[in-house]
Amino acid sequence: MSDFLNVEEIFGEDVFNDTVMKERLPKNVYKELRRVIEEGAELKLVVADVVANAMKDWAMEKGATHYTHWFQPLTGVTAEKHDSFISAPNASGKVLMEFSGKELIKGEPDASSFPSGGLRATFEARGYTAWDCTSPAFIKRSAAGATLCIPTAFCSYTGEALDRKTPLLKSMEAINTQALRILRLFGNTTSKRVTTSVGAEQEYFLVDRDKYLKRKDLIFTGRTLFGAMPPKGQELEDHYFGTIRERIGGFMKDINEELWKLGVSAKTQHNEVAPAQHELAPIYAEANLAVDQNQLTMEVMKRVANNHNMVCLLHEKPFDGVNGSGKHNNWSITTDDGINMLDPGKTPHENKQFLLVLVAIMAAVDKHADLLRESAASAGNDHRLGANEAPPAIISMFLGDQLEDVVEQLVASGDATSSLKAGKMKMGVSTLPDFRKDATDRNRTSPFAFTGNKFEFRSLGSSASVAGPNIVLNTIVAESFCEIADELEKAEDFELAVHDLVKKLAVEHQRIIFNGDGYSEAWVEVAEGRGLPNLKTMVDAIPALTTDKSIALFEKFHVFTRAELESRAEIQYEAYAKAINIEARTMIDVAGKQIIPAVIKATTQLADSLNIVKTACAEADVSAQSELLVQTSSLLAETKKALQKLSEVTAQAATKAEGKEQATYFKDEVIPAMAALRAPVDALEMIVDKDLWPMPSYGDLIFEV
Repeated sequence: MSDFLNVEEIFGEDVFNDTVMKERLPKNVYKELRRVIEEGAELKLVVADVVANAMKDWAMEKGATHYTHWFQPLTGVTAEKHDSFISAPNASGKVLMEFSGKELIKGEPDASSFPSGGLRATFEARGYTAWDCTSPAFIKRSAAGATLCIPTAFCSYTGEALDRKTPLLKSMEAINTQALRILRLFGNTTSKRVTTSVGAEQEYFLVDRDKYLKRKDLIFTGRTLFGAMPPKGQELEDHYFGTIRERIGGFMKDINEELWKLGVSAKTQHNEVAPAQHELAPIYAEANLAVDQNQLTMEVMKRVANNHNMVCLLHEKPFDGVNGSGKHNNWSITTDDGINMLDPGKTPHENKQFLLVLVAIMAAVDKHADLLRESAASAGNDHRLGANEAPPAIISMFLGDQLEDVVEQLVASGDATSSLKAGKMKMGVSTLPDFRKDATDRNRTSPFAFTGNKFEFRSLGSSASVAGPNIVLNTIVAESFCEIADELEKAEDFELAVHDLVKKLAVEHQRIIFNGDGYSEAWVEVAEGRGLPNLKTMVDAIPALTTDKSIALFEKFHVFTRAELESRAEIQYEAYAKAINIEARTMIDVAGKQIIPAVIKATTQLADSLNIVKTACAEADVSAQSELLVQTSSLLAETKKALQKLSEVTAQAATKAEGKEQATYFKDEVIPAMAALRAPVDALEMIVDKDLWPMPSYGDLIFEV
């Protein structure tokens, strides 16, 4: 039997994509739906009825019996409520399979049961999901059968956005409008639409499921709260890009097949830096679709891992002492006719439109560095940022040698007259080809790096939705474009105005550029001198959402209202407090019920053994056993004391006002108490008999996959 997989044949087979719509919809209906998708026109119910019926027939042919409005509430995961296609039985007791345009367009989940940050009270339950026709419906397969999933936006009865999709779509409209103004000023009359494209690289860990189930910390929090480093970690640097193990390869094969069927263009797979860590990267897609597909990717990863008796860990720091996982957000601006506004061309110094776009983004990132930092903030990501495995919490831009040189020329004289050229790479071996180098190196320590024709926002955590960062990026750049267009549209001499504006913005915002080592302590001092914000934790970053500057930004472009921003800040504080509270309670549970009893058993056995030896031979040298007993007992006493302290401060957290006060207390009091408990426990793991230790070790988890 052949193992050949025809990727072209299966790609997108479970997606109600443009090809399927063209085949199944009447020409006039297809044409009208495309107009709605491309121009944002209103969808008529009569058109929706035809689309819904065709979608239902297609889904049923794929084995679907139910449909769901698939949406992204502010929980960090997706949500779905399944309804079958059956209608009420007729007089003969038979049912018809029906799906109306009204059911396609609108759903009604309970809005009070999802995070709302005070926008909805418990008794204010009504909410709506609305079909996002720009993201195609798809079939999800699971033990529940095949389900037609319809991507939707989610809002409250009073119209506030309660999801990530709605503001993302609004931000995409904002940058489309303002980018078209820039293009028109440069004489482009053919491009009709501008979109941001996103490619989200996904890092993850895989561990054996049987071992995972013996770790309560992994089950409840997604990360290990205790754990001593094994003799080997990642120091040999032999895992990165190493040969993929058979078991992992089987998982990757199945992941690719599942994602390809769902239209996700999974492209790259490899081992990452840490043992048991891997990465999957797709080809770019429009921001809206890329966000949906990344959520799908995370869901499919978890399900497929389970099929292989493994667990996929998406927490940013599952294991202390080895690299955590991030998600690089590759972002570019493209037109419907194929123009990449971030393509510098062969001579960037002569590309006035590109230079204007570049300095516009410099201005946006400099002005709203705090918002960008907040968009990547989470309790899990606090463990990564600035820890020599991820960019620092200080937002800066890396442009590379070529563009930095151009900007320096602009700052110095107002004119850029040359661009550094890419050289040739000579391998020095006759059988190896010489090839053209890129014009600049890469900088993995930079949070926001230019990489040829796009920017790579590297600060995101692996479990995060990429919606938030792209909402911010789209909106802050839309603001920059708007301010530039306002000025240029009234200029008498356009060429001179562009020249002066490029220089002005380059001078005013050059402080945001940093091409050096973002891990160094020296950079922290330099950044402080430049006045760049250093928001070290999620709690420090959240206030950026509700500054007057941020509220004015988002309200101007109708992305968020003040109330929506305030609610999201409240949700963020609550999410942080809840995450740390669960971790602290899990540590208390594991230490009290598993670790301390195991250590008591170990010390008891050691004491009994010591007494037996002494009884058998009074002159025997038992100093080693005695020292070990004293050491273990001392660490046990330290553990018990630290456990008591953690229990007290965790209980005290409940007395703090919910929101900023409680989140700050968890950051300042509970997290240090957690660290104080972990230290003696990890020391005990190194001296207690492995057979008595109550959970699999790091070595078991990350090397035995």
